[in-house]
Amino acid sequence: MKQYIGTKVVNAQPMTRLAYNEFRGWQLPADENGADEGYLVEYVDGGKANTEQYAGYVSWSPKDVFERAYVEQVELDFKGRAVKERAELDAKIAPLFAFVHDSPKDVFKGLEAAEQARLRRQLEVMCEYSNILKERIANFVGVPA
Repeated sequence: MKQYIGTKVVNAQPMTRLAYNEFRGWQLPADENGADEGYLVEYVDGGKANTEQYAGYVSWSPKDVFERAYVEQVELDFKGRAVKERAELDAKIAPLFAFVHDSPKDVFKGLEAAEQARLRRQLEVMCEYSNILKERIANFVGVPA
């Protein structure tokens, strides 16, 4: 499998696995714990609605998985700007990373050595900048870096 990096804005609310299954009108499978904490997640950036109550695609995510992937959006003060800036930066890093590391044979390697070096350096600097923003966000909102 290939590795992917994603950035998206979602709407979410805390909800147990059992509550989500009840919301969807589903029977909780016998091998699942209904008390598992998590979030009902609505994807607003695409995906066909799968329930009448929401305009976007809705799913459930375990609490630990969700909280590692998402940070609550705050007003566009220092915290909010850092979150927004990192999301935008990471969205730009993903295709550059794929081009440098996963492009079809001879596409990246077909570039002049100097251009390959510039692209690698650009990717390195962008990733370092993303990590700095990640540290700032963790400091502002208490999320482990």
